[in-house]
Amino acid sequence: MWHVHGSWTTAFVQGRHEYVVPVLPDQGPDGRGRARTWTWPDSVVERTPSQLREEPVDVVILQRPTELELVREWLGRDPGGQLPAIYLEHNTPEDKPCLQRHPMADRVDIPIVHVTGFNQLFWDNGRAKTAVIEHGIIDPGPRYTGELAAGAVVVNEPGRRGRLVGADLVPRFAEVGPVDVFGMQAKAFVQSIPDHRSPIAAYEDLFSQDQLHTELARRRVYLHPMRWTSLGLSLIEAMHLAMPVVVLAATEAVSAVPPGAGVLSTDFAVLRDGFRTLLHEPEAARRAGATARSTALRRYGLERFLTDWDRLLLEHTRSEVST
Repeated sequence: MWHVHGSWTTAFVQGRHEYVVPVLPDQGPDGRGRARTWTWPDSVVERTPSQLREEPVDVVILQRPTELELVREWLGRDPGGQLPAIYLEHNTPEDKPCLQRHPMADRVDIPIVHVTGFNQLFWDNGRAKTAVIEHGIIDPGPRYTGELAAGAVVVNEPGRRGRLVGADLVPRFAEVGPVDVFGMQAKAFVQSIPDHRSPIAAYEDLFSQDQLHTELARRRVYLHPMRWTSLGLSLIEAMHLAMPVVVLAATEAVSAVPPGAGVLSTDFAVLRDGFRTLLHEPEAARRAGATARSTALRRYGLERFLTDWDRLLLEHTRSEVST
């Protein structure tokens, strides 16, 4: 599998298998190799394209359409035909929600695994077999202190992604309290906001995952203003940290955030007022965070996630062998 989504892969490689990730000299998108800011076990091994020809791979996890050709070129086998393959879809359809056809829609030999039920419903999956395996994460522990009366947002490239990730809503939240934005190109985004007096700070230093969790948990509220993205792992991580959450009720967030964990709404006035209340009522924020953590542990625990994947991998590789 390719190192495409670091947070998701960090959970996936905690299983009982050996995980082979391609590595290239420039460590670009097709060959990042092992993670540098996440902790991965020794069972994750790097292989160059030439080494992959000799690697006894049992199954390949695809995450981008271009990887079909990379498998043929680097492993010398046809994915789905000569080598069992599973396509993992992380994202919501971006071009035509409800109408967009999935790149694997015409394949009957490569099942599509969606990370949310919402994604499975909103992609046109065609003839492909589909399954849903919801996220799971390594529990970072209930680190919440809420010592800083500010909201936290985690989003990469908010300036480029704009309304999809609710970047336009961040200054509106800042009208009622400070907001700290964590992620790649966060500083450029904050600098582009017309009213520089807004209490918005940017943090894009290369935090390790552990450091990021600690910093998030110091903020009183986690803000999730995403309009049209898959269920962000940062939201699930914040809930594990026992942070109260203020969440735009869109895509899978509607079913992921339980009553009492904070505020979930499509009415921005409700979200803004909820943010203000949680900022100024620390005990209410702490109670909401405890509810968020309880649900996250039950639904998005690592053991359930790995068990679901083991079951699918076993079923798929067995069926490929039998045919």
